[in-house]
Amino acid sequence: MRSGQSLLAISLAASLFSGCGGGSSQPTLGTAPASTQATCTGSCATASSRLLVADVEQIVAQAALEAQARGVPATIAVVDRVGNVLTVFKMRNSRDAVTISGGRGVVGGLEGLRVIPAAAAAIAKAVTGAYLSSEGNAFSTRTASQIVQEHFNVGEGNQPAGPLFGVQFSQLPCSDLSNRFSGAIDSGPKRSPLGLSADPGGFPLYKDGVPVGGIGIAADDTYGLDLNIQDTDANVDELIAIAGTFNFGAPNDRRGDRITADGKTFRYSDVGFSDLQSQPSAARFSAVSPALGAAVAVTGYSTATIREGSSFGQAQSGIRPDTLDYPGLDAFVLVDAANVERYRPRAGTDGAGALTANESREVVRQALAIANRARAQIRQPLDSQARVTISVVDSNGAILAIARTRDAPIFGTDVSLQKARTAGFFSNSRAAAELSAAPNASYPSADTSSVLQSIALSSYVTQTRATLGSPTALGDGAFAYSNRAIGNLARPFLPDGIIGAPPGPLSKPFAQWSPFTVGVQLDLVLNRLAGHVLFVAGAVPTDVPQNCTTVNRIANGIQIFPGSVAIYRGTQLVGAVGVSGDGIDQDDMISFLGLHNAGLALGGVIGHAPIAVRADQINVPGVGRLRYVQCPQAPFLGSNEQNVCAGK
Repeated sequence: MRSGQSLLAISLAASLFSGCGGGSSQPTLGTAPASTQATCTGSCATASSRLLVADVEQIVAQAALEAQARGVPATIAVVDRVGNVLTVFKMRNSRDAVTISGGRGVVGGLEGLRVIPAAAAAIAKAVTGAYLSSEGNAFSTRTASQIVQEHFNVGEGNQPAGPLFGVQFSQLPCSDLSNRFSGAIDSGPKRSPLGLSADPGGFPLYKDGVPVGGIGIAADDTYGLDLNIQDTDANVDELIAIAGTFNFGAPNDRRGDRITADGKTFRYSDVGFSDLQSQPSAARFSAVSPALGAAVAVTGYSTATIREGSSFGQAQSGIRPDTLDYPGLDAFVLVDAANVERYRPRAGTDGAGALTANESREVVRQALAIANRARAQIRQPLDSQARVTISVVDSNGAILAIARTRDAPIFGTDVSLQKARTAGFFSNSRAAAELSAAPNASYPSADTSSVLQSIALSSYVTQTRATLGSPTALGDGAFAYSNRAIGNLARPFLPDGIIGAPPGPLSKPFAQWSPFTVGVQLDLVLNRLAGHVLFVAGAVPTDVPQNCTTVNRIANGIQIFPGSVAIYRGTQLVGAVGVSGDGIDQDDMISFLGLHNAGLALGGVIGHAPIAVRADQINVPGVGRLRYVQCPQAPFLGSNEQNVCAGK
């Protein structure tokens, strides 16, 4: 897979390295001891909650035994809860690479790439299973497929896009937040080689009701998604992965198919233990390795060994309880390998009027307080409190503070920062100029030997100005954009989901759109994402920098589903707050009310954008007004309070 790649490596060199449900009923997984009813509600993780070497060996052996029974050799990846790769086990004669396909015949972006290392695909699936799950919910890569497509559910015309539309382009390998492989099992969250995966074959792993990691499988030749959730598939990657989860499966009542959003049930798996051709309980690692394969080193991710995972909530994992800034709020913070907090509240970098450290702290503190009162959308048991991550940035995109509530899903860490930066970036008067100055996105050919098309980022500025009927949009700082508002503009239909409607100006037209080529969100980061794939494949010697774009204010990319608002000091933009975790309306509410309450606590020195400049005042010709935030009904535990965001 290294042959024929030098042309793209050369052509991208400057930009990469310089400038640095619905549907039928779902199967019961069976009676594996770990697939029982859960009693954990967010506080069960201890220093003992981790995958041991013997556990990883057993998981690999179970998966490999099923792959052998089916005559389909696989690459098997296991990660811990914060994304440390514990092993990548490559079976003999397993494929080296997979092809990306959205299944709609679309050309461009990542579509059609045939050189994606199978190990990268397996790691991305394992990370997805681990990062989307918690003690309150277990989501798989099949769940991810359901929530990133153009309709929710896909196939149900004239329905809005999936609730986490765009989340696949988070946890990116070029993120400045996500940590990189150091040679040791240490602080996360770690990056994913392909972002989050929507390709069936990735599941979370649990011990005693506590998520401890994820498993991902690459055995077939396609890295894609499920385009029809009205049927059930005998997907070989998913079958092998399910075998690997035996005795480490998610509790039945935490699985995605026990959780709803907008009245629709999530998908978890189309297969169960009864569909297996092997007996996982009979699997022994000593009979699998070296007879069937061996652990392999993956450039940038792992050594050719099997290692013990970290314990989530302990300093080694990179996420541990706060001791300094948020007393009484059960907050958790990010720390480095030396247990030094990475993002203690600090002052902004943007000159006169910048947020102070105390103001950054107060925004996070008030958002934590709202989250602790809020009723979660996507957790069991019902009436659980929301579990989220909160990020505050200044108008330059510099990180001023990050904190989490207990048991918040890991994916929300990077996503909350993307959301905060997105709101700050598009609300800034420099957005148009910085988009226009960014390098063109180079769409590679299937074997990466040539560039098929070069997309100018300035085209999205031109399209936005035409759509909004404003010749200065994104260049005048006239409006404050939330993630919900930007999401309106980044869907393949505007209004969202209405078949036959024109595309949003930040999206590809639907005929050219897929979850692997979405528009500005991917085009901003495509060059460095492609460069990292070449690095993992061994085609280039140098990894991409920890900046996914040449725009420092959005160094980990942008996000296009709700959960952020801009922060103002009077009429001056000074930053933004982003929230991600337990439901997009909850994310909106926590960011919106957290900032409002912080403003009250600080005597009004900071707060929301003036109502007259919020993006919901933009009337899109022929469409109507954009949305700013949407808060849930009766959102607080123990209270019937309604319309909690009204008038603020």
